[in-house]
Amino acid sequence: MAYQALYRVFRPQRFADMVGQEHVTKTLQSALLQHKISHAYLFSGPRGTGKTSAAKIFAKAVNCEQTPAAEPCNECPACLGITNGTVPDVLEIDAASNNRVDEIRDIREKVKFAPTSVRYKVYIIDEVHMLSIGAFNALLKTLEEPPKHVIFILATTEPHKIPATIISRCQRFDFRRIPLPAIVSRLKYVASAQGVEASDEALSAIARAADGGMRDALSLLDQAISFSDGKLRLDDVLAMTGAASFAALSSFIDAIHRKDTAAVLQQLETMMAQGKDPNRLIEDLILYYRDLLLYKTAPHVEGAIQIAVVDEAFTSLSETIPVSDLYEAIESLNKSQQEMKWTNHPRLLLEVALVKLCHPSAAAPSLSASELEPLVKRIETLEAELRRLKEQPPAPPSAAAPVKKPSKPTKTGGYKAPVSRIYELLKQATHEDLALVKGCWADVLDTLKRQHKVSHAALLQESEPVAASASAFVLKFKYEIHCKMATDPTSSVKENVEAILFELTNRRFEMVAIPEGEWGKIREEFIRNKDAKTEKSEEDPLIAEAKRLFGEELIEIKE
Repeated sequence: MAYQALYRVFRPQRFADMVGQEHVTKTLQSALLQHKISHAYLFSGPRGTGKTSAAKIFAKAVNCEQTPAAEPCNECPACLGITNGTVPDVLEIDAASNNRVDEIRDIREKVKFAPTSVRYKVYIIDEVHMLSIGAFNALLKTLEEPPKHVIFILATTEPHKIPATIISRCQRFDFRRIPLPAIVSRLKYVASAQGVEASDEALSAIARAADGGMRDALSLLDQAISFSDGKLRLDDVLAMTGAASFAALSSFIDAIHRKDTAAVLQQLETMMAQGKDPNRLIEDLILYYRDLLLYKTAPHVEGAIQIAVVDEAFTSLSETIPVSDLYEAIESLNKSQQEMKWTNHPRLLLEVALVKLCHPSAAAPSLSASELEPLVKRIETLEAELRRLKEQPPAPPSAAAPVKKPSKPTKTGGYKAPVSRIYELLKQATHEDLALVKGCWADVLDTLKRQHKVSHAALLQESEPVAASASAFVLKFKYEIHCKMATDPTSSVKENVEAILFELTNRRFEMVAIPEGEWGKIREEFIRNKDAKTEKSEEDPLIAEAKRLFGEELIEIKE
């Protein structure tokens, strides 16, 4: 028989074999014992955490000849057939390649027929978020009221892509990332079963690289066994995964603390020559600094240390490096890590970040006493002048002195609001048009999400239609940056919103964006001008003619 990967050989066949998902297995076992079996389940969580394995175990348990039982017996024909994949009533479907409406309609037609060899028909739909909207709609009614002999188990790594109407019809179980000690314990068992001698440090390094996924951990163990010469050691795992050793990290951080830039860059060059990944290296540095910080501030917290080994070098660093330096290093490296995700030269940014840590910004130079004396005298003079002005009575206002209107501060940069266009729109605005746009606004955001334009919907989340005419509407944004991004011609947000509104209302509306602060000023000024025009139109024509002939300052109006 051909060689099988370890994650296939050691796939859990009972709930007791599953690691780190006790909150799921305990609930499912209680449901089996109490005969409270639902018609639909949703298993969501990161990859390699046991979703499909739990679905297969549950399918065996409900069809086992020993039922009711908390575990399948794995000995009866039903259990053996489901394990081998020879029972036609338990179907595992990959939604990524069967995501069309036709496939789901085929399932909907076949669920009517009773199972042929076991008690329940079980449909396990993996990566269910890959189904199209039409396929979800086709599945909806069947998922809500299937025949009594059918159970649906949906598995996904991205539950946010599943419609709420589907989620509400299922019992949802969230699978968590498997804790590091649980992965290490399982790896020890697998290595022992395979007759491989493996050190605890090597298995811990594999578990950290797996990032909470048991399948990834077993795949890495399989690869590491092939890489080693029969004895799995830490150096083999580090060479295979591209991670740095604890001794190298402690030496690296010690050189940074000593501000020895040459030693830091030399060690970085050595690591890069060994094929280390800059993104992985900066992540290891951040986690090592984090372990130093927690060990220094809370040394007695169990399980606080994540990647480091508490040896003599680690203890010495924790005693030598002050907490403020640890904070600064974590913040600086974290910022550089974010920037490295969007660059083609991650090593360059890593080098800059390390040089910054070796050369922190210099403190402000202190002034001598002779340099401070003139400043002190100047401050005392200004304080005396300020007291004199406060004690002096205010001068009466001069009638001849013209009152100068305060000039509006000029804006530099930022978003330039289309003030004249908004004035024209406000002159033609009606409450009915605004009510129409407001009534459709929630549908506009939902349509953007369904069209997989989540970034556009998020950008418009803090916006609100505040005025509308027959052909345009004003959209107020809480933040100016969002307003600028929404009106950027390269973003196509404006065109998408206008197109969706046309589909919903069958009317063409132009979107005019404005920040919240500017909208308040424009609206207030528009209302003030409108009231002034109204008062002017209601003025007595005789008084208006007298003002024109003799001047407003020479006329006194008496009631």
